[in-house]
Order: sequence, then C-alpha cells, then structure tokens
Amino acid sequence: MHPALSRPTALILLTLLIKLGVIASLASIIARFGSFKRLIFVEQRTPRQKLEFALFLGIPFMLGVLTRLLARYQGADLSLEITVLGGLLGGTIVGLVVGMMVSLPAVLIGHEILAAPMAVLYALVAGSARWICPDKEAIWEFSPFIDLSLYRSIKLRFKQPALDWQVLFALMVAVLEVTRLDIGRLVGNQLFYLPSEHFWTNILIVLATLAGVGLPVKIWNSTRIERKLEDQHRMLLQARMDALVSQINPHFLFNTLNTISSLIRIDPDTARSVLLKLSRILRRRLKVQAHFVPLKEELEFVDDYLGIEVVRFGRDKLKIVKDLEAEVGEIMVPSMILQPLIENAIRHGIAPKIDGGTITLRARRNNHRLMIEVHDDGVGMPPDRRNEIYASGIGIRNVTERLQVLFGDQFSLKFDSEPGRGTSVSFEIPELVVSEKASAKEPAHVFD
Repeated sequence: MHPALSRPTALILLTLLIKLGVIASLASIIARFGSFKRLIFVEQRTPRQKLEFALFLGIPFMLGVLTRLLARYQGADLSLEITVLGGLLGGTIVGLVVGMMVSLPAVLIGHEILAAPMAVLYALVAGSARWICPDKEAIWEFSPFIDLSLYRSIKLRFKQPALDWQVLFALMVAVLEVTRLDIGRLVGNQLFYLPSEHFWTNILIVLATLAGVGLPVKIWNSTRIERKLEDQHRMLLQARMDALVSQINPHFLFNTLNTISSLIRIDPDTARSVLLKLSRILRRRLKVQAHFVPLKEELEFVDDYLGIEVVRFGRDKLKIVKDLEAEVGEIMVPSMILQPLIENAIRHGIAPKIDGGTITLRARRNNHRLMIEVHDDGVGMPPDRRNEIYASGIGIRNVTERLQVLFGDQFSLKFDSEPGRGTSVSFEIPELVVSEKASAKEPAHVFD
C-alpha cells in the first residue's frame, strides 16, 4: 500500500475501480440482447417498450444492490448511475421505474429509507435533462472520457458560445453525486454512499460516477451505430434489388407487347388470348412482392410466359420439357429468376433456328443445394462469344447480379454453349427450407 494512502482511502479507490468494471460488464451483457438493441434504436417508445427498457436496466442492477447488502460488496451498487441512465436514455417514467427497482432492496433489507426518495430525485433530474434537450442524439454523445470531452466542449463554446449539453449532463451527474455524499453524511445509514473525508477522494468518487454513466452510453451507442450501418446496408441492397427487378418487367413487357401487336391484325382471337395471359402474369406480379417464392409458384409464372411464347412461335416449333426432381417445388427461389433465362434461350437459341427446338428445364437438389438448369438445343454460340453473354443483355446479367446480391459468394452460375448443339445456363444456390420462409423477404445475404 502506498504510504500516503490510508486503508479506508485505498478501499474506496478499489471500490471505484470495481464499480467501473461491473457497470461496463453488465452494459456489454445487456447489449447482446436483440430486444434491447431494438429498444435503444427507438427514441419515442410506447408504454410497453418503456417498461421493457426499464426492466433491462433495473433487474441486473437491482441484483447488484442485493449483492452489496448481502455480501457487503459495495462495488456492486450502481443505483445512482443506472437511475440516471434510465432517465437520460428512457425519460422520467423509465428513470422512476428503474429507481424504484434498485432502491427496493435497500429500503426493505438495508432499511435505507432515503434510498427511494433519492431515486425519485435522480430520475426527475435526469428525465428533465432529457426532456429539455432538443437533440436526443446529443445524449448518446456523452462519453466516459469526461476530461477530454469537457475540454473539447468548453474550447468549442469559447469559439461558438452556446449551451453545451455534454457539460450540462456532466454537471448534472456531478451535482447528484455531491448531493448524495452530503445527505449521506447527514443521515448516516439511511442512505448508501461511499464515505470519505478527503477532498481529492471525493473528487475521484464524482469522476467515477461520471465515468459510470458514460461507459454504458458509449457501449450502447456503439451497438446503435452498428445497427444503423446494418439497416443502411439492408436498404441499399433493397434498392439494388428493386432496380434489378424493375429491369426485368419492362424487358418482358416490351417483348410480349411486340408479340401481341404482331397478332392483332392477322389473328385477333389469339391476340386476345395472349393479352389475357399477360394480364394474369401482371396480376400475379402485383400480388407477390416477396423476393423469394416456392419453385412451384415460379414455374406457374414460367408456364404463363411460355404459353405466350408458344402462341408466338407455334407448338411445332417450340417444345417445353420439364425434368424436375420430386419435392423441389417447395424449395424457395428468387422470384422472376427463371423467366429471363428462358427468354434468352428462346430469343438467341430457338428463334434463329428454322425448324425450332426444345427448351429443357431441370431442377435437382444435392447436399442442401438446389441446381436449376435451362437448356436449349438451338443454334448455340461460338467459344469466342461466350464471354459476351455476361457483359451484354439484360437477362443473364440481371440474373447474375440478383444472385450476387441475395447469396453473396454462396451461388455459382455456369454457361456452356456449342454451335449447332445449343446452350445451357445453370446455377446452384443454397436450399432455403420451409422454416426460413419468414426471412425470405429480406434482400440481404440471407445465407451468410
């Protein structure tokens, strides 16, 4: 022990270090709960959310007060810090609920009758500070590095005079701790506090309380920032997916309307039939907004599309063969993923062939992966033009980009073509089982 430190002073300093360790540990543990992450991301909470928020703060720190009372472990009592945090981050009501929870053991077991009134004071002061603060984000800027943050704030305000909320919050916490120390000396065992007669020790107690309030704010704000980045990334992927899907619809509509316009004069009845098929396709697309659908629904959409194309080319020139493994129909696949591939096969493989050809659609599952292949026996493509398929045309490029957005590096796409023998495009994706359907609307890398 340092000769200049008495045993009580050294014990207080050790207690302060323990308090900071305890509050940092508890704050980190609480931040791991998904429900708590959602609560700190919301500033205007419903009554139920306020109660949940208060329980997240109150229960673990109430156990800390119990530990102090039963095990004589003063470093576990963080009643002032957590009540102030409840008021600052959740408002007066949350602060009052938290304060009553952590003061209840002190009143009932420790007979510290002033614990509850002081908790009300902490909650009212902190809740009022939150209420008058116009920018709630300023609360989340409160830092445990009090000396540096105060120095920067004061230096800034000398250049740009204005009310600095970081200084106000720090003064509020300091005044509340000083008030507890003064009242504690007057009433003795009726209120918990760390007794010390040394001026500098009292200064350290106040600074430790400031750091005890700032540490959880810093930890939980990091969680908020991570959540914001995730949401921004998700919105970016959503926008990208919407843009890719919007590429498909005009492309498909343009070709189908060309088919209808070519039939109107020579065969009005057939044109009417094709128009009805198109209306069913559009109606289904308007109803289904999910990015994933069961393969059987995707095949129904393809059937409507092929019905239009068969009318256009004739049944003798365009034949369709389906080679589907049993039970693959329930596997989730990206919506509108097959139609661009089939459209490319018809336009570039079958249409240039005088006697027409056959489109073969295969689906297999293997080791929790789904393989889908679209094969045509059309004119094919020479080797020197194979790389062009990835750089040109909306269809194959769109499919590749959508699979990249949805599956990251967990998909594979293969293209194989031989002049005079046809073209084959196949892709493999992770198998999305029925239990994952609820999350299939997310356009992010759902399989990462």
